[in-house]
Amino acid sequence: MTLAEKLARVPDRPGVYLYRDARQQVLYVGKAASLRSRVRSYFQDSRPRDPKTDALVRQIRDLEYVVTDNELEALMLEANLVRRHRPRYNIILRDDKHYPFLKLTTGEDFPRLLVARRVQDDGATYFGPFYPATAMRETLRLARQLFPLRTCSITIDGTLERPCIQYAIHRCNAPCTGWETREGYAKTVRDVMRFLEGRDEDLPLRLTREMEAAAVETKFERAAVLRDQIQSLNAVRERQKIISTEELDQDVIGVVRQGSDACVELFFVRRGRLVGQEPFYLDKVAGWPDGEILSAFVRQFYGKAVVPAPEILVSEAIPEAGLVAEWLSVLAGRRVQLQAPRRGVRREFVAMAEENAALALQSHLLSRADRQQLVLDELARALSLPGPPNRIEGYDISNIQGTEQVGSLVVWENGGMKKDGYKRFRIRSVAGADDFASLREVLGRRFAKALEQGGVLPDLVLIDGGRGQLNAGLKALGDLGLDWIPVAALAKRAEEVYVGESLHPLVLDPTSPALHTLQKIRDEAHRFAITYHKTLRARRTLRSELDAIPGLGPAIRTSLLKTLGSTRRVRDSSVAELAAVPKVTPRLAQRIFAHFHPPPTDTPPAEPETAPGG
Repeated sequence: MTLAEKLARVPDRPGVYLYRDARQQVLYVGKAASLRSRVRSYFQDSRPRDPKTDALVRQIRDLEYVVTDNELEALMLEANLVRRHRPRYNIILRDDKHYPFLKLTTGEDFPRLLVARRVQDDGATYFGPFYPATAMRETLRLARQLFPLRTCSITIDGTLERPCIQYAIHRCNAPCTGWETREGYAKTVRDVMRFLEGRDEDLPLRLTREMEAAAVETKFERAAVLRDQIQSLNAVRERQKIISTEELDQDVIGVVRQGSDACVELFFVRRGRLVGQEPFYLDKVAGWPDGEILSAFVRQFYGKAVVPAPEILVSEAIPEAGLVAEWLSVLAGRRVQLQAPRRGVRREFVAMAEENAALALQSHLLSRADRQQLVLDELARALSLPGPPNRIEGYDISNIQGTEQVGSLVVWENGGMKKDGYKRFRIRSVAGADDFASLREVLGRRFAKALEQGGVLPDLVLIDGGRGQLNAGLKALGDLGLDWIPVAALAKRAEEVYVGESLHPLVLDPTSPALHTLQKIRDEAHRFAITYHKTLRARRTLRSELDAIPGLGPAIRTSLLKTLGSTRRVRDSSVAELAAVPKVTPRLAQRIFAHFHPPPTDTPPAEPETAPGG
């Protein structure tokens, strides 16, 4: 079925849609209250024009959709599909951290305090999540210092003869021996819960009294332990800045952006205390409004088993806020309010998050620029370049026994791969497997065109290969009068770098960022070349198979490939899909399908073996 036919059949129902390119890669995942209206709007001439959507529409070759019962189900499904496929045209939260919880096993007679990665319905009590994970580790350490909970997993029946070392260091009161009663242990558990819930305002005072009493009784070692515990507790309290007297649980989210980069700062406020904060960085967000960025962040962050606070404050109103709040309420199992305050104390909280986001983004961009400059300086020094190589072009040749020879060009610019600068070349003038001649052709075509049209030239040409490939590259550029462009070759076997007229290869430090950058460019050029080679080989194989089908001429073969988009789709299409291709009759469609899906042949039963002499 063609894309146009699929567009005509999209239902007027809630659901999720996926756009795919010619290679069946997912380009974009979206949701809609009406799939028909939303999906068709992308292809209407009257839609508002923007570069991002225009680029997306140009690449769409296929459409899938999933109908749901309501918009809430569509929102949930969309979040799952975005996390699974990470489409190029969706805003992607590039953060794979999972935030831990502390789990109090209250379903046990003698509960333990453990680390958990996610909340489960197992009868235990969970505290968290903790941001960052170091806060969890410090809280666990402090809880085990302050409260004598067991850490073992044995069955407690009070019959052991001797306690373990935890008793000797005052970390457990040995309920395993019967020396601590069930009631005494239950009181300790209640104290732990008050501590983890932040309802332990009298704890420092109680510890101070115990420390003073121990000192009076000349139990100085015990007094010193209590003193250290008080200092640790106060240190945690000092880091938890009080920002509200309302003792509310809130998540405060602010976003700032600079160019195509953005930073979302998340404050975790529990009982009025700022217990943690975390910056999240997003790139390639040019053209997206702040509300859309926040919406994508909220759906991806809380979709990772992070329980939202009862109140979430955001710096900009997000689209379909009511629907998103309903989804958050389902995740939390209680009502969640989602607000974008414009004035008052809550607006001040959001402004504080925005200020921290701006500082974090500035530091992030400066750090990235510093790393990039370090790589550039090291490359210039190691390869004796006249200046920093801000643009590096990588080249590779791919063939198997001289067939379907292709070349590739990839571009590294300003610290990253620039995929819109990639180019593929089919070798025209070389017969047989001759990588050197093929490389001269590719470089000659690329740079002759650049000279003719005034195109951009690289600061460094990097070739996948050794001394022979380097010499071929130098000759190709020399013939065009471009011998001033530096050329290097990186050999795979020993990761040696060949440059200029040097007799011996350079051996860079294996941990060098400069070498890692060259390897990344070399490997990307190889990947791009081999992918193109495999595509041409598969297409040639299919064309050879199509040639064997009676009634299939060049025009119909071209129509099949143009309509269905790939060789694999021709082989996998149904009779109806083949018949929908222009110039393909129903009878010919049946013939093509039968060619690729021959009926199974019955294997005649094997004759019974006759025993010797029988």
